[in-house]
Amino acid sequence: MQLTTMTDYGLRLLMYVGTRTDRLCTIAEVAAAHGISEAHLMKVTHRLALAGYLETMRGKGGGMRLARPAAAINLGEVVHELEPDFHLVECLGGSAACALTGRCRFTAVVSGALDAFERELARWSLADVLPGAMTSAPQAAPRAARPPAPAPLRFRRARTPARR
Repeated sequence: MQLTTMTDYGLRLLMYVGTRTDRLCTIAEVAAAHGISEAHLMKVTHRLALAGYLETMRGKGGGMRLARPAAAINLGEVVHELEPDFHLVECLGGSAACALTGRCRFTAVVSGALDAFERELARWSLADVLPGAMTSAPQAAPRAARPPAPAPLRFRRARTPARR
């Protein structure tokens, strides 16, 4: 799974602006800091402003700032706002084009993994991931206090040809 460029840039933008709460930030400044396109960043800024994460001011001396405290911005909500869909495999998108639809249990495995991903994102606020975060206590439990993640699945290539 890979998040879209829109989401990547959106999260970078929020982190940049979230560390500069004493002033307005400009698109040109954020684009230069991250080496990304101003045109693309303008689209991301617009989406985040419409969703209520950024407050923007036009004109000379204008710019943007967080529309609410960083601790009130949930990363799961931001990702859901910016991602077009979470259809990791064709069958999760409602398409019945797969010949295995109705006979395959892989969909449940992928769906469970996606649910775990979404639950983890929902545990974190923007304040928790800011460089040099100013909050004294993170909104989410520290990594060491969480239950250990299950071991990743390891797929091995069969050494003998599959039987038919």
